[in-house]
Amino acid sequence: MLNYIKANTFDHYRTSGHSSVVERLVANEKVVGSSPIARSIIMIIWIASYPKSGNTYLRSFISSYYFSKKGKFDFDLLLNILQFPSIKFTKKKINSELEASESWIYNQQQFFSGEKIHFIKTHSSLNLHKGNKFTTKNLSLGAIYIVRDPRNLITSMTHHYSLSYEQAYTKLMNEKQTLLEKSTDNDFSNFTFLGSWSSHYKSWKNNNDFKTLFIKYEDLEDKKTETFEKIINFINILKKDKLLVNEKKLKNSINSTNFANLRNKEENEGFEESVYSSLGKKKRFFNLGFNNRWQKILPINILNKLNYSLQNDLNDLGYKINE
Repeated sequence: MLNYIKANTFDHYRTSGHSSVVERLVANEKVVGSSPIARSIIMIIWIASYPKSGNTYLRSFISSYYFSKKGKFDFDLLLNILQFPSIKFTKKKINSELEASESWIYNQQQFFSGEKIHFIKTHSSLNLHKGNKFTTKNLSLGAIYIVRDPRNLITSMTHHYSLSYEQAYTKLMNEKQTLLEKSTDNDFSNFTFLGSWSSHYKSWKNNNDFKTLFIKYEDLEDKKTETFEKIINFINILKKDKLLVNEKKLKNSINSTNFANLRNKEENEGFEESVYSSLGKKKRFFNLGFNNRWQKILPINILNKLNYSLQNDLNDLGYKINE
């Protein structure tokens, strides 16, 4: 299990002093569609990824383009794309992994119904967990899935979750891997099923239940304008919006969410998704970004293990084995 206690290790995350009851009550007052009478229309656009794959970067761009007037990014805009599963999106305490997975679809029906399109972040796999689906085609308009070269992703994992490379490698390969952002009262509302990195991306890439745009993290640097324009066009098609891409807003959104700007904003303003080390020191969330290059950083023994274990996946995704 991904674990965030203090050092953000890979099993349980403890929220900052808030009980799940308080957080849930506050959320139920604010979230559209949280009334007992759920509307029949469900319009979710998933922003999905394995952890540490660029989800926040992608959400920053989307929130800047769709939730600001001119494409100027601010951290508060991320509140328009909240995470599921979450304590915010459940009406009762969840006491186990089984109960959590049994509640996923019900909670989507309760909280994301209505006339509004909901952009929702998730790290969930689409594979079954204990016989339960994460979502269905009737609940989802579509999804954008971002995948990242695992040889770079693993370094981000070691930093964020305070793991050794060997520990991170084991998590990436574990078919039963889970993520639990655990509250002070042992609530499983945040429970997320990951599986292995390989099975995770394939569950979204091979999904035929709803339209899924599959993008590579590296293309957000190498093919920045082309990739972000593709994302906007995809979202507009899902929304049945015939508006053309606003080129000025696109440019502003790209510039205001470039990695250097996000890192500077974190240093100057702080960022609530950052975590603390075992020594109580706050870690930088926007750490290396595109400067995280396995060719220069990754220990050779871990590189060899990843290249061997994930050779088919690396070839499938167009990542070169030797560079």
